[in-house]
Amino acid sequence: MNTSSRLRLAVGAGLAGAMLAAGLLPAAAGAAASGPYCGIAWGSQAKSSPAMTQGPLTGARVGRQDCFDRLVLDLASAPAPGYTVRYIEPPYRAEGSGAPLLVAGGAVMQITVNAPAYDANGNSTVPWSGTAVVVRPDQFQAAGYRTFKDLVWGGSYEGYSSFGLGVRARLPFRVFQLDGPGGGTRLVIDVAHRW
Repeated sequence: MNTSSRLRLAVGAGLAGAMLAAGLLPAAAGAAASGPYCGIAWGSQAKSSPAMTQGPLTGARVGRQDCFDRLVLDLASAPAPGYTVRYIEPPYRAEGSGAPLLVAGGAVMQITVNAPAYDANGNSTVPWSGTAVVVRPDQFQAAGYRTFKDLVWGGSYEGYSSFGLGVRARLPFRVFQLDGPGGGTRLVIDVAHRW
C-alpha cells in the first residue's frame, strides 16, 4: 500500500470516528442493545427496611407499566412501614401457621409488610380472610400482564402481613414508599418485564 492510500484510509477512519461521536452515524446494533432494559438497574437481591407501624394494611392493587408490572399495598397511616421483599424457593408459607400455599409462576417473591392487617379490636382491615388468592393467574393473563402471574394473601400474624407474588422469572425489582392518599402510605413494588 502506498503512502497516498494509507493517508486516505487514515483520514476516512478519522472522519468516520468523528461522525460517529457527533451522532451523525448510527452506532452498531450490539452497542445499542448492551444497555439496561428501559434504563432499569434494580437487581434481584432482597430489599428491606426494619421500621414497624401500627397503621394497618388496607388493600392491594396491581397495575401495568411499559417496562414493569406494579403492586401497590395501601396502609391506613404514616409513618411508612418496614418491609422485606425477596425471592424465595417455593413453597410460599402462610404467616403464623406456616402452611404451604401454591403460588403460580416461574419464580416466587415473598412480600412481608411490618404492619398488621387488623385493627386494635382484632377486626380485619383487608377484604380477604384467612389465606386467599387476591388476583388469580387467569386475571393477570386476561389483562395482559407480562411479569405478574399470581398474587396470594398469606395472612397477618403478630403485626406482620405477607403476600406471595408469582412472577414469570427471577427479574429485577425495586421497592419504595409514597405518602397518601390522605394520611396513609403506599408501599410500591415494581418488577421489570425483563433484564
